[in-house]
Amino acid sequence: MPHRLAPVCDAIARLLSPHAEVVLHDPVKDEVIGIWSAFADRAVGDPSLLGELEELSATGPDVYGPYPKSLADGRRLSSVSAVLRDDNGEPDVVLCINVDRTAFETASRVLAAFAAPVVGQPRVLFEHDWSETLNELVADYVRERQVAVDQLTKEDRLELLVQLDKAGVLSQRRAVPTVARALQVSRSALYQLIAQARKEPIDADPS
Repeated sequence: MPHRLAPVCDAIARLLSPHAEVVLHDPVKDEVIGIWSAFADRAVGDPSLLGELEELSATGPDVYGPYPKSLADGRRLSSVSAVLRDDNGEPDVVLCINVDRTAFETASRVLAAFAAPVVGQPRVLFEHDWSETLNELVADYVRERQVAVDQLTKEDRLELLVQLDKAGVLSQRRAVPTVARALQVSRSALYQLIAQARKEPIDADPS
């Protein structure tokens, strides 16, 4: 007759498939009494070898792990075990969940590769693209200050305009409407800010 916890073990194995196996052990007989999505070549009735739990420190009431294990083929596992007691407080069964770390470690390496520093844009392609420079300078500025563009103060915009002017953005043809959109201000407001940033009057370019 299947153990009363068989549906629970089956549900856990189905949820984590194919990355986990679930095993029920008899702590008195020290043998496997149920196994779902088995990783290794073992079956019901095989020795449980639960002595390893005696070497671990509990991480909760009757809970051990996660702790590392390895398979014969070299795969590494993260395991957690729970001792379930009967009405008299004696150990009844031990539930173990073993998760194969292979897929997660592979995914971690892939994500780490994507997160690696990006090689700078080829200068030959972008040296004349002043709008790219505009976007980069504005993005860097708001990111460093952890503030949205629409929350920039007048002083912030003046400081940013000085950077844009030094980078040659403001001297580009039709730069004003593009910069105004980037800073989320009107053209007239931008002309005033530019004049103040340069400390001299500036005539509005009708273009």
